[in-house]
Amino acid sequence: MSEQAVCAKEPIDLSTIIVNRNTHDLLAQCLQSVYDTTSNLDFEVIVVDNASTDGSQAMIRQRFPQVCLIENDQNAGFARANNQALTVSQGRYSLLLNSDTIVLPQALEKMIHFADAHAEAGIIGCKLLNSDGSLQESWASFPTFWSEVLGRNFRVRWLVTEQPLVYEVDWVGGACLLVRPAAINEVGLLDESFFMYSEETDWCFRMRRQGWKVYYLAGAEIVHLGGGSASRTSAAQLVRLYESKIRFFHKHYGAWQAGLLRYGLLAVNALGLARRALALPLQSQEREVRRRLAAQWHLICWLRRGQPVDVSPDLCSRLAIIDRTS
Repeated sequence: MSEQAVCAKEPIDLSTIIVNRNTHDLLAQCLQSVYDTTSNLDFEVIVVDNASTDGSQAMIRQRFPQVCLIENDQNAGFARANNQALTVSQGRYSLLLNSDTIVLPQALEKMIHFADAHAEAGIIGCKLLNSDGSLQESWASFPTFWSEVLGRNFRVRWLVTEQPLVYEVDWVGGACLLVRPAAINEVGLLDESFFMYSEETDWCFRMRRQGWKVYYLAGAEIVHLGGGSASRTSAAQLVRLYESKIRFFHKHYGAWQAGLLRYGLLAVNALGLARRALALPLQSQEREVRRRLAAQWHLICWLRRGQPVDVSPDLCSRLAIIDRTS
């Protein structure tokens, strides 16, 4: 169950959607940046809180009363929480924005202006920067067996020659993703079977399959700090990450390729675990290294069990206990 807020009643330019879980300080910084840098658009901000326990809800009510706040009494996951907001949003466009981002001046206006000029654009991503200003690569080609097993995204992009700093790509990351409602109406909402990770890749895949374009707009910049709601070094999050990869393959490439990917990931993780274990005496931060080894071991155990498309809540809760005690 969730507490439903009353959001905008009339059509507006943009609905900015932020899913939050225990990112109090990052969320406050993100919200402040949205309001500070977005002055030429009629917009709303919808925050879906996934049962935070860090006071995020009270902070929003006190500092940002204009935010439309939807409160879930349990962690609904990234895709479902975004869908909750998408179904009540009133914007001509909707922007999925991570809570660990800082919006830079004119970024959202540039994305809206580009979308208005390109009716074929279903999804538009922007240029993500690390905290030091360096480029954070946020586009890639659709995953293949080799890209997943080798852990290297093939980042192919095609320059749109009549538009400087604009590229057509296969998919863009979900940290900052503008989507056209007409495309959602044709393709559907985010697939809620992806609890976390790969949901934006799946969305872009479905968009392109239906003829919509996915663009990377390098002229619009946002800082993505990373590490907000989830740590990929925890056992539970590693399982969810790899489960989403296998789920994507199963959905779009078939059960045979999903099974092949599972065995490939099992092999490379087993080799990686052996290599790290042998190097353990040389590591200076043994506790952190041992925690990473424990997480990788539990990932290997999960891969060996042959669960191609499901992670039970009980498994994730048990892995979370391991994370806290290792």
